[in-house]
Amino acid sequence: MNTPNEIYSLPRSRLARWLAAPGQETPHEIRVALVGTLFGTLPIFFGGVFNTIAVAGVLVRRHPTLPFKAWFFAEVAVCLMRFIVLVIARRRAAQALPTPTDLYVLLAPLWGATVGYGAFVSAVSGDWVAATLSFLSAAAMVGGICFRNFAAPRLVAVMIFLSLGPCCIAALLAREPVLLLTLLQIPFYLFAMSVAAQRLNGLLISTMKAEREHSHRARHDALTGLLNREGLFRAASRAGPTPIAAGSTVLFVDLDGFKLVNDAHGHEAGDLLLVQVALRLRALASKDALIARMGGDEFVIVDCPSARPPHELAALVAEAIERPFELAPGMLVKVGASVGLTTVSEAAADVDQLLRHADMAMYAAKRKKSLARRDAHKAGAAAPASESSPEA
Repeated sequence: MNTPNEIYSLPRSRLARWLAAPGQETPHEIRVALVGTLFGTLPIFFGGVFNTIAVAGVLVRRHPTLPFKAWFFAEVAVCLMRFIVLVIARRRAAQALPTPTDLYVLLAPLWGATVGYGAFVSAVSGDWVAATLSFLSAAAMVGGICFRNFAAPRLVAVMIFLSLGPCCIAALLAREPVLLLTLLQIPFYLFAMSVAAQRLNGLLISTMKAEREHSHRARHDALTGLLNREGLFRAASRAGPTPIAAGSTVLFVDLDGFKLVNDAHGHEAGDLLLVQVALRLRALASKDALIARMGGDEFVIVDCPSARPPHELAALVAEAIERPFELAPGMLVKVGASVGLTTVSEAAADVDQLLRHADMAMYAAKRKKSLARRDAHKAGAAAPASESSPEA
């Protein structure tokens, strides 16, 4: 089996793309995963290689003629090429380098053709021991072809056709009435195994889509579509897909007055407000920024280095949130935002520590705003008293 760290390139040539196409429309990530399954199941691969080379080797000793020698050497050459390409592809995939997927996919039908050729020359040789052995070998390969490659149903159908199709032609040329039964058996076998591969492919894709959806729900906030706490930690951790780079800005945003909106207009209005806040944050941050709703009315932005100066970004966020929100026709609400920021001094820094620093900065900003409001309130209350004292 290929490991999660192995990522194989999608095929590029028209023929390879057609052969490896999944049975239905699939997202890019699932297509990459499906291509990866073609490089797995090594026991089936080696079992098939041993079977075809062993049968060709036994029969070339029994019939040391040019057709059988050509079969044996073609079998060895194709199997050896497939093995070398497989090893190279697995190593390059583990190193996140482009893989020779086109060559690997195209070698598979070629291998099926060598199996079919061997069955053909065995049947027309008049040696029924050789014909029986080669036919059994070709039929035995069909199961492995189906279960190894069902991520690409077209590839399965082509390989089965090339493996068993020549048996039908040989049955017509061999002048043995018993072999004519293969004209009924093989088309039915081809149809049945192709349908089986198609159904297995559908089940695999459905399972992958369900897992992808479950993973997305587990890492994203259902209301806003932003990352949730777990999603942010997984994405930004050292082993995550987007570890925090040195020079990044981490903003911790807390809405001021959100509870008043909930109390005055209800929770549905509060939810609409959170959705609109998320949209404004997305519009301000760079396209590669990580944006998360940490719960309640708290948000985090991890923006890339040199996207914007940290304090400028913090000011823009506060300004954007302080603009009125229209939650319904005629329903305008205003909230504020306390924004704390920290900058990342080293690459792949500890996410939890960065969030703590940004959280502390946010609470410091909130206290500063609270003190400013209190001083303003005191000044406003003291002014009338000073004016009235002369009258007293």
